[in-house]
Amino acid sequence: MASKIKGIGDLSNDISKALSTFTNEVTEGLEEAKDKVAKNTVKNLKSLDHPKLTGDYAKGWAKKKIGTAQIVHNRTEYQLTHLLEKGHAKAGGGRVTAIRHIEPAEDKAIEEYLKEVEKVIRG
Repeated sequence: MASKIKGIGDLSNDISKALSTFTNEVTEGLEEAKDKVAKNTVKNLKSLDHPKLTGDYAKGWAKKKIGTAQIVHNRTEYQLTHLLEKGHAKAGGGRVTAIRHIEPAEDKAIEEYLKEVEKVIRG
C-alpha cells in the first residue's frame, strides 16, 4: 500500500484556499456590520428629541450605500443639520444654541462598528 504524501505545493494550495475563505467571510461580515451599524444610527437619530415644527427633520434620516460605504444623511432637511449641530446667529442679533445630536450618534456608531469588527474577525 502506497500512501499519498502531499508535497509542498499541495500545502501551499491548501493554505491559499483557507486564507481565501477567511478573507471572503471577513469581507461579508464587515459588509453586514456596516449595514447594521448604519441602520442603528438612523434609528438613533430618528428617536432623538428634534425640533418638532413639521417632524420632517427627524423623519428625514436615512442611509444609502455608495460603493462599499454606508452613508447616513438627512434627505429632507439636510440644510438644518449643520445649523442645529453647531448653532447659528439669529437675524436680530444673538445666537441660537447648538443641539449636539449628530456627533454623539457618530461616536456611538464608531464604537458599535469596532465591536462588530472584532466579532467578525474573531469568528
